[in-house]
Amino acid sequence: MIKIDVVCVGKIKEEFYRAAVDEYLKRLSRFAKVEVREIAEGKNLSDEGENILRAAKGKIIALCIAGKKFSSEQLADYVKTLCDNGERFTFIIGSSCGLSDSVKNAAHLKLSFSDMTFPHQLMRVVLLEQLYRSFMINGGGEYHK
Repeated sequence: MIKIDVVCVGKIKEEFYRAAVDEYLKRLSRFAKVEVREIAEGKNLSDEGENILRAAKGKIIALCIAGKKFSSEQLADYVKTLCDNGERFTFIIGSSCGLSDSVKNAAHLKLSFSDMTFPHQLMRVVLLEQLYRSFMINGGGEYHK
C-alpha cells in the first residue's frame, strides 16, 4: 500500500477540524496509509524548516501560495503517477508564517490551492479531501462530479 505523509506545523485545536481530518483519513485508508505528523512551531522559520525536512519522506510537495495550481483532475493525475511509480511522498503545510526557503527549495513541487490565504488547520482538511477526491477520480468513483 502506498504511503503518504502530511507534515503540518501546529496542532488542530478545534474539534470540528479534527472530526473532518479523521473522516478523510478513514476514507483514504482504503487507498493509502496516510500519516499526519504535527511539528511544533519553531522559534523562527529556519528552525521550523529543519524540523519539517527531518519529518519529510520521499518526494516533497509543499503547499505554497506561490506554487503551481492544479485542477482536481490534474492533482489526481499527479498522485496516480507517484503511486504508479511506487513513490512515497510528503505534503507539507506550514505555519501561519509560511515555509522557510529551505523547505521551498527542497520541494519537488510547490502546490497552490488558491491565491487566497487559508488557516493552516483548514488546509489540512482541504488537502485530505483533495487526496480522497484524487483516489476517487483515479478509481472511477462517483464522488467527483
